[in-house]
Amino acid sequence: QVQLVESGGGLVQAGGPLRLSCAASGRTFSSYVMGWFRQAPGKEREFVAAISWIGGNTMTADSVKGRFTISRDTKNTMYLQMNSLKPEDTAVYYCAARGGGLSNNSRAYVYWGQGTQATVSS
Repeated sequence: QVQLVESGGGLVQAGGPLRLSCAASGRTFSSYVMGWFRQAPGKEREFVAAISWIGGNTMTADSVKGRFTISRDTKNTMYLQMNSLKPEDTAVYYCAARGGGLSNNSRAYVYWGQGTQATVSS
């Protein structure tokens, strides 16, 4: 089992930054891929970005490319640096993990965190 805990959400003005963290524990997951998804009210869950733990290869959604950056440290924590935030970025952001390669499909991810709310005011 892998446990994922997100943090760092909050309220920010449009144009501002926010950094989300996801702390992972449990089984070693050196071969895992971790990702960020988001879900706004009334909308489907949407892929944001993913990173492979070995090699640090990344995949980023076009909607956030150039504004959001995914990264990870050596202590089982993943980050999502969000810059130039827009009101449409308002959502609950979820951390997820899977074995295998990078994927933007939420169904491919096995482990999920509880989510953290990010709200961008105009």
